[in-house]
Amino acid sequence: MATRANHQERLGRTPPVRVEPPALLPGRLWAVVLAGGEGVRLRPLTRSLYGEDRPKQYATLVGSRSLLRHTLDRVALAILSERTVVVTLQAHAGYAGAEFDGAALPRVLVQPEDRGTAAGILFPAHWISWEDPDATVLVLPSDHFIVEEAAFMAHVMALAAFVEQHPEWLVLVGAQPTTPETEYGWIERGAMLAGTAAGPLFTVRRFWEKPSGAIARVCFATGCFWNTLVFVGKARTLIQAGVRFLPELSYRLARIARFRGTEDEAWATRQAYALAPKANFSRAVLEACPALFAVSRLPAITWSDWGTPERVVASLRAARLSPPWLDALGHPA
Repeated sequence: MATRANHQERLGRTPPVRVEPPALLPGRLWAVVLAGGEGVRLRPLTRSLYGEDRPKQYATLVGSRSLLRHTLDRVALAILSERTVVVTLQAHAGYAGAEFDGAALPRVLVQPEDRGTAAGILFPAHWISWEDPDATVLVLPSDHFIVEEAAFMAHVMALAAFVEQHPEWLVLVGAQPTTPETEYGWIERGAMLAGTAAGPLFTVRRFWEKPSGAIARVCFATGCFWNTLVFVGKARTLIQAGVRFLPELSYRLARIARFRGTEDEAWATRQAYALAPKANFSRAVLEACPALFAVSRLPAITWSDWGTPERVVASLRAARLSPPWLDALGHPA
């Protein structure tokens, strides 16, 4: 087992091992990093560390990099920065400016307002499709803690290779649950769909987004997965799902295309967002039509969604990591 010092070193700097993209994906694979959330549930921790309500993706909780930079460095193991799109909010402009100052720059899409995770996912899907109509897109949040980063990226690259051959599918990554957690979404898998280098893929029978305690206990007992909201799919397939289940939002986002590259693009984006409905992607799309999705179980790696202070502390302890703030705040690892 790796020592605590080994882990600290890995999490303090960019991992050196690069994951080679499959031959089926020459120049087609893009990444969308979701960085527009406010991180409200983690505010007790970020406020104690920074003295302000800093969005968690811009907080450094382990090593020397923010959660967003950890995510971007992880993505960079397989995807070039020019094909990585970070989705932010205008309200976070100061944090984003400091984050990318002097660093290798990804593409940054600024949302004028928060319209929920549906807009945060569909806006970059539209934008990427304008740049690359045949693009395959890896969507991932910016608040996940992962130690074995190369193994994680190898897993999602294998899923991207499957999508390239089967573009009708959107493939989610499900995590093996350890508790009947009510703050995660849950995925009930169906029949086996295919074998891949990432292991078996399964159809999806049903989603539960943040269920009641009773339902979460049933999900846990029956072998359901936690929904990581990491998924891979063709940009056009994702857009089609948006048109089907969120037509008004999709219509307004599509209208931005006519102004792309002009001095009116920022105005068109503001207009689209000002009138767009707010929607949660998991509730509006995943729960509405599970048949669009397949699911792959995350390999046996260290993974956690850092949504709450308790989850952060628990996963740091499990990984035998001890950043200075743990002792300072009375949370010995």
